[in-house]
Amino acid sequence: MSANITKLLRVLCLALALATPSVAISAAEKIRIGSKTFTESVILAELAARLSASTGASVTQRRELGGTRLLWDALLANEIDLYPEYEGTLTGEILANAGVVDEETLAQALAKKGVRISRPLGFSDSYALGMMAKEAQRLGISKISDLSQHPSLRLGFSHEFIDRADGWLALRAAYGFGHVNVRGVDHDLAYKGLAQGSIDVIDVYTTDAEIEFYGLKILEDDRNLFRGNKAVLIYRADLDRRAPAALSAILRLEGRVDEKSMMALNRAVKIDRRSETAAAAGFLAAKFGIFGPAPSEGMVGRILQRTVEHLRLTALSLGAAILVALPLGVISARRPLLGQAILTAASIVQTIPSLALLVFMIPILGIGATPAIMALFLYSLLPIIRNTASGLADIPLAIRNSAIALGLTPLQRLRLIELPIASPAILAGIKTAAVINVGTATLGALIGAGGYGQPIFTGVRLDNFGLILEGAVPAAMLALAAQGFFSLVEFFLVPRGLRLKPAAE
Repeated sequence: MSANITKLLRVLCLALALATPSVAISAAEKIRIGSKTFTESVILAELAARLSASTGASVTQRRELGGTRLLWDALLANEIDLYPEYEGTLTGEILANAGVVDEETLAQALAKKGVRISRPLGFSDSYALGMMAKEAQRLGISKISDLSQHPSLRLGFSHEFIDRADGWLALRAAYGFGHVNVRGVDHDLAYKGLAQGSIDVIDVYTTDAEIEFYGLKILEDDRNLFRGNKAVLIYRADLDRRAPAALSAILRLEGRVDEKSMMALNRAVKIDRRSETAAAAGFLAAKFGIFGPAPSEGMVGRILQRTVEHLRLTALSLGAAILVALPLGVISARRPLLGQAILTAASIVQTIPSLALLVFMIPILGIGATPAIMALFLYSLLPIIRNTASGLADIPLAIRNSAIALGLTPLQRLRLIELPIASPAILAGIKTAAVINVGTATLGALIGAGGYGQPIFTGVRLDNFGLILEGAVPAAMLALAAQGFFSLVEFFLVPRGLRLKPAAE
């Protein structure tokens, strides 16, 4: 009998073993692709995403995450698997002190970090300086060294160019510039400033579509400062084990994107107002015969998605802030010395610039919604703590003494007397925190948290006022809705006698 049961169990185990491989094999590979906050990087990331998706892989895109360092740190922290980069940026910025002298030593330096590099994609995108052609002709400027004869010119350089060792610092040293009229400006907005005459010279990427569109004069780099900057893909070394098919498909881009093609893709997005997804789909269909419909989500669908993301950021952070700040406000009112320390700490956090606080959170919490929620939580503490403490401290002494005379315990006095009387001030603090929260949450898009900030930053990058409004208007409406919601809460929670206004004499 037992032998028959044993055989039966063996047959069942064999059947289960034969059934499970198909499930394992069909499990989709997963890959996370990032991009910087400029159009070319977003396009290249979209190409990589669509190629990997063609193999059936599950693709997560982290669009417009920020500058070079943020993407690099996200790659090392295993927050993303792959992103487009440039050899010159790797050698001159990221690995400036690693002794990189050629492609072989570059690959070795990256390998020490657990990162691999693709072969060049087929084009080079270097820095250059540009002026409006008419202005350059009027001043007789044709090369960079000519700028030294015109110290009054207004230079508008991107923030990354100003900070990079191979950017403004190297330019000033190589050409001996004494210009002091240098301002930092967003790369995409710089072109408009140049066309409007508020800036005279800007830094450009040599594959920018705006160079031809605005009729710019690219100044000759007569001291050979800006060298070739070949586009590549860098990715985590374990990706060929975790997603070999997806990686193999992505690496088909090696040597297939020439300068003419890249400039055409940039123009399709920046000038012709096509989406990065549509431009990438057209390129892949023509170059690789990969056809697939470009997702065409309508404006309503996009706004709904961003609303859900924004509500998640604000609701979780504000809810947590209320739970923490209310007790801290009570403590601050009961223990003045400790309260001063609590309020001072909350005030210091409030003075930290929003973007800096978000970046500080990344090494601890990674990228995405989590660090954004934590930063918003910290920003929401001060108004709630301060108003709670102030509301409790302003309760007349006679009322406190009456509560004591009734024999109420401290907890009963707080719950039945003090908090109801202080509730208008407390809710005013919560309203303030909610409005601040909704506005600040737009910055979360810079670290992949989504929300209304995504269309705003994309609109700025693409000079698309409609996209800016697509994020700004719903954000303003949500702030008003939050204020209205807490006004309604006040109607039900605040005792009627405290809501009555004194009659005019």
